[in-house]
Amino acid sequence: MDLPASLFGSWFPWLADGLALAGLSLAAWRVSWRALDAAALNAWMGACVFDLMLCLLRAGLHPGLSFHLLGAALFALLMGPWLALLALAAVQIGLAAGGHADWQGLGLNWLLTALPAVALTGGALALARRFLPPHLFVYIFVNGFLAGGASLIGAALCGLLALGLAGAYPWDGLLAEALPYYFLLSWSEAFTTGLLLAVLVVYRPQWVATFDDGRYLDDKPGKP
Repeated sequence: MDLPASLFGSWFPWLADGLALAGLSLAAWRVSWRALDAAALNAWMGACVFDLMLCLLRAGLHPGLSFHLLGAALFALLMGPWLALLALAAVQIGLAAGGHADWQGLGLNWLLTALPAVALTGGALALARRFLPPHLFVYIFVNGFLAGGASLIGAALCGLLALGLAGAYPWDGLLAEALPYYFLLSWSEAFTTGLLLAVLVVYRPQWVATFDDGRYLDDKPGKP
C-alpha cells in the first residue's frame, strides 16, 4: 500500500512524519548496535534490497491502493522488531528515491503499514512463546505463515481505515473492491514468509534473531 500525502489534507502528513521520526529514533536507540556482528548487518542490508524488489512488483487500482508483498513479518522475525522498523523505513526511502513513492507520505506509510505489521508479528510471537509448545513447526507455521498473512491484513486494514476516515474513497468501495484483494495477497505473504523462514532456520539459523535452537530443537522432557 502506497499512501500519497495528497489524499490526507495539508496537516496530517506532517504530523505523521513527525510521529514516524520519533518512532524511528526510539527504534534506533533500542537496537544494540555493538552486539551486531558483520554477518547480521550483511543479512540486514540484503533483506532490505530483497524487500525493495518485492515492493516494486506491485499492481494498483487507484492512488493509495497498491498491492504488493510487505515483508514486515519476515523482517521482524529475522532481526527483531526494532531493526525491522528501521529496515522497512529504509525500503520506503529507497522507493521514494527511485520515484516510486511520495516523499511527504513516507511517515504515513511507515505508521500505517510497517508499524502495525511489525507490532502484530511481535505480539503473535510473544503469545506463541507463552501459550504454545516450543516446537519448530509452531515457530514456522504460527509465527511465519499465520503471522505473516495476518501482518499484511492488519497493515491493509489500517491503511483502508485511514483512507476511509480521510474521505479519499467511499467506504463501500474500499470494502468491496480493495479489501478482498488484500485478503488474497495475504496468502502470498504468508507462504513467502513461512517458506523463507523455514529455509533460513535450516541453513542460516544465526541470521534469525528470534529463533533459539535450545528452545525449538531440544526435546528434553520438562524443557521450558
